[in-house]
Amino acid sequence: MEAVIKLVDLKQNLPINESVFNGLRQAIIQGIIPAGDRINEKEYAERLNISRTPIREALRRLEKEQLVEKIPGYGTVVKKITVGDAIEIFKIRKVLEVLATTNAMHIMSEEDYAELRELLERTDEANNNDDVKLVTELFGEFNAMIYRFSRMPRLAHIVTALSEYLKRFRDISLRGKARRDKAISEHWMIYEGMRDRDEERITLIITKHLDYSKDNIIMEMVEGEARDGR
Repeated sequence: MEAVIKLVDLKQNLPINESVFNGLRQAIIQGIIPAGDRINEKEYAERLNISRTPIREALRRLEKEQLVEKIPGYGTVVKKITVGDAIEIFKIRKVLEVLATTNAMHIMSEEDYAELRELLERTDEANNNDDVKLVTELFGEFNAMIYRFSRMPRLAHIVTALSEYLKRFRDISLRGKARRDKAISEHWMIYEGMRDRDEERITLIITKHLDYSKDNIIMEMVEGEARDGR
């Protein structure tokens, strides 16, 4: 509960409804509130020192996203993120990242490319130091930077809606050193393809990069369910 309360940051310059929704959504996607847990409106309202209305509204929105479900006679329960969810999200991500990257590479300045290269060099250094947390953060920055350079704000807005899913999947996919090495190599290949303005190569690299990540994540999810006996 304490971790959830930290995510529901009521000090933000946001309406209470939005803060509650964003915090609960992050907590569910990140696995802080595990699948199968019941979300008690009264308990959460008391711990957050707010009325039950923002909790109820957040749960309605989360149900629309299929992150929770109402069970008659029991209450609202967190649904698990399934293999099907992962497959769908990666299909969406593949289309968005190819579009953002190919658009960005035609309009980026030399200063933009230098910034992207410097980020990759920092990622290499963090990986060589086995700083997994920093590598994961820099991977997120790499993707965010490309979306920023694409100058497509509506596309970036769509990605924001997926950002918590992507963070969770990124955490899973980068646990192994071999996978991190391969992923960094693929990011360098994306950078070189962008410099060469080669849309066909970019599409191929991103497709392979995301397919490999997806396969690793699905394997981890299946193995995790087997360990948990589900």
